[in-house]
Amino acid sequence: MTPENKQEDIVTPEEQKLESEVKQATVDKYEKSAMSKAGKLAMELAEEKRRLKQELEELQTEYDGVKPTTPTGTPDWYVKWGAMILAVVGVFLISAGLTMVGQVAYVISGIGWIYVGMQWSDRAIMIGSAITSTAVMMNIVDALMN
Repeated sequence: MTPENKQEDIVTPEEQKLESEVKQATVDKYEKSAMSKAGKLAMELAEEKRRLKQELEELQTEYDGVKPTTPTGTPDWYVKWGAMILAVVGVFLISAGLTMVGQVAYVISGIGWIYVGMQWSDRAIMIGSAITSTAVMMNIVDALMN
């Protein structure tokens, strides 16, 4: 028996209480019925099935609330992280006085983010990246012209 199986066998007091309530409710419901013992058991199993289904739906809702919303390991995931790193490097290079190299890194980052925005159908990412990249490219063109 593995440790996982041992944990599954442990029944908490809350589960025991709920189980006894379900059983007692079923017994009370069909106590004066002429239904056979098998029929009563079938009804009890149906009640338990409904309870488990509801519990599963609640757990699924909780999981949906915490699961990551962006895919991992896809091409856009790699572009996203590469673009993020280039943006940070670009800002640091600009701050360090290597303005042209930093601006080029930042523009490449912006292009990467535009790609990611297109893949995710996220206009905010596309617009924000396009505007900031255009502003930086205007500085590059201005520096090249002067």
